[in-house]
Amino acid sequence: MTILETRPTIERPKNGSLIEQFEHGLDAPICLTWELTYACNLECAHCLSSSGRRDPNELTTAQAEAVIDELQRMQVFYVNIGGGEPTIRPDFWHLLQYAVDHNVGVKFSTNGVRLNKEKAALLASTDYVDVQISLDGATAEVNDYVRGPGSYDTAITALANLQEAGFKDAKISVVVTRQNVTQLDEFKALADKYGATLRLTRMRPSGRGADVWDELHPLPEQQRMLYDWLVANGDNVLTGDSFFHLAAFGESLPGLNLCGAGRVVCLIDPVGDVYACPFAIHDNFLAGNILADGGFQRVWQNSELFNELRSPQTGGACTKCEFFDACRGGCMAAKFFTGLPLDGPDPECVQGYGETALAGERVIPAQSQDHSKANPTRNQPVMLTLTRREDMTAPPVSACAENPLAGFTL
Repeated sequence: MTILETRPTIERPKNGSLIEQFEHGLDAPICLTWELTYACNLECAHCLSSSGRRDPNELTTAQAEAVIDELQRMQVFYVNIGGGEPTIRPDFWHLLQYAVDHNVGVKFSTNGVRLNKEKAALLASTDYVDVQISLDGATAEVNDYVRGPGSYDTAITALANLQEAGFKDAKISVVVTRQNVTQLDEFKALADKYGATLRLTRMRPSGRGADVWDELHPLPEQQRMLYDWLVANGDNVLTGDSFFHLAAFGESLPGLNLCGAGRVVCLIDPVGDVYACPFAIHDNFLAGNILADGGFQRVWQNSELFNELRSPQTGGACTKCEFFDACRGGCMAAKFFTGLPLDGPDPECVQGYGETALAGERVIPAQSQDHSKANPTRNQPVMLTLTRREDMTAPPVSACAENPLAGFTL
């Protein structure tokens, strides 16, 4: 994407709602996601970034520190760090402390592999840090089906270590699937047991998630079940605005209820590429690169793509729907990766328009990158051993394909 010299003036509504103001974008993102590395010890079947192998060109420690310095100048209050598995990057703990010392809070997502008692105690003693433990089943049977053998026990151990260390209000982060949507009460009970807060997110058909979308995404009747549960329990559950497409059932759920891509959210990937949405790591949503285009602030404020996304939607099938003001057309990433037009219905549109659109002619876009391990390992999820992709038997393209830490100096 071309980076413009100056951002054009956007006429904002003088007395508009908060959503109408946010639609035009902000000077700094509210929620910035930063994938520190694509290296990961797991091979989750639905990984939206197709993580596994590290990219040899990922930002150095000094370059990552420079990003944090810029975020401080922009007054970005916190950054949501993920991966891959961020804690296996050797400088992760240094960068976490560096961010805190520079008044940038850190929320990081982890499968728990490095959260032993010592690290849990460190986190409990550190201000402005939030921890999200990924868990996609309230039982090992359901979780390990998509996240790999032993991953349930690893996550539970991490939660126990955090609780024992006195860490307050960890998050249990759940991607809602067809297999676990009936376990919502059990997830809530687990969160209560470990003094944590439950966080539910929507499954997107991006990364490896595109390969398993048809098997994992909730059925229409389960969407209604999820909506009813959130209406009843939403005050004590976080959703990160994942489910605003469900608002077309009637009552809006807590949160922004708006696609914030390029308006209030974006993603920085391990090599410094900036994407409009954390769920749309694809060349079509690449806004620029912090190294090549003069830093993150310039990309955020002046990118051609972001300026386009900040122009209110005025056409397309969805704007003619009576429920548009409730669901705002649904998720951009979910539409794109299922081959639907961005101004059309969400593939999980609760009024049924998505099913009609999916039945028509469409072209599924090819993934623009894949960091999956070239050869299966003992951590491979059960469902991938049942539905092995054709390219899984290809020889490793580099040492990184075998070892997520290849190339790191330990």
